[in-house]
Amino acid sequence: MNITQDKVVELDYVLKVDGEVVDQSEPGEPLTYLHGHSNIIPGLEKALEGKKAGDSLHVTVQPEDGYGERDEDNVETLDRSDFDDEVEVGATYYAQAEDGSVLPFTVMAVDGDQVEVDFNPPLAGMVLNFDVTVKNVRDATPEELEHGHAHTAGMHDHE
Repeated sequence: MNITQDKVVELDYVLKVDGEVVDQSEPGEPLTYLHGHSNIIPGLEKALEGKKAGDSLHVTVQPEDGYGERDEDNVETLDRSDFDDEVEVGATYYAQAEDGSVLPFTVMAVDGDQVEVDFNPPLAGMVLNFDVTVKNVRDATPEELEHGHAHTAGMHDHE
């Protein structure tokens, strides 16, 4: 079965940036996603189209097909009093936007009462190198299609 729209795909992956591993799936815990529903970055989804279980591929994703280019306008200075506890440089915190959505940001620097933060995704502007092995491809269930994402064992047990 090939990877096409509305297929659930399980894959093992290693993500490298500048030759350094920045993310990877754990052994026996593949990344599971619903193809064609923007559950993963566009460049990787596009490269997986038509592949099947057992295929291995190397995918280089440019920033525009990954996490986008860095936008220096997304770097802001917040007041130290906006934080509840110790502020750690390099740590990720979450802000709530006016529309209720949650925006992750990274603390870049602390200078007295000023905290410089970056709302860009950490991998924005970077070329992403994926080594991917497709483990399984199956049809999505009606419920998965309705929810717009893949379900894995134990995910919705309490509903």
